[in-house]
Amino acid sequence: MPTRGGVFPQRTLLWTKNGGVHITARGEYAVRAMLTLAATYPHLVTVDQVVAQQQLPRKFLGAILTDLRRADLILTQRGPDGGSRLNREPSQISIADVIRAVEGPLAQVRGQRPDHVTYTGVATHLQTVWLATRAHLRAVLDHVSLEQVLHGNFDPALLEAAQRSGL
Repeated sequence: MPTRGGVFPQRTLLWTKNGGVHITARGEYAVRAMLTLAATYPHLVTVDQVVAQQQLPRKFLGAILTDLRRADLILTQRGPDGGSRLNREPSQISIADVIRAVEGPLAQVRGQRPDHVTYTGVATHLQTVWLATRAHLRAVLDHVSLEQVLHGNFDPALLEAAQRSGL
């Protein structure tokens, strides 16, 4: 499996045996860290503040912040008054932006993009299912911003879908 930065294996959202979507700790921690930065935008937040507020492992968070910086989602400043802050307004950063920065593509099949896998025989049309799965993930994650999550200001269709799923 390819690695990001040579340290952590690249993992993406995937379907589990029970039919749910698995979101890795790395992806979830990245979103929680970004929400902490969004809550104080445009001010700097230290790693210690993020760790304390979100109860995240410091070393793991450091690697996540590096990926977020490389993806140009955050700016960092060193020194005694240093910290991190969002590189643009919370309304301009989607949950998908964050997950892609630390995980890579939103949906993969055996490490490949769904549009690059092909099947034969009885599975010929399976690619269509994977493409639709990716489209549905994008329909939610590309259109939900950090600001919306901060304030719970979601599109009614999203709230309806959440209620239908048992929330």
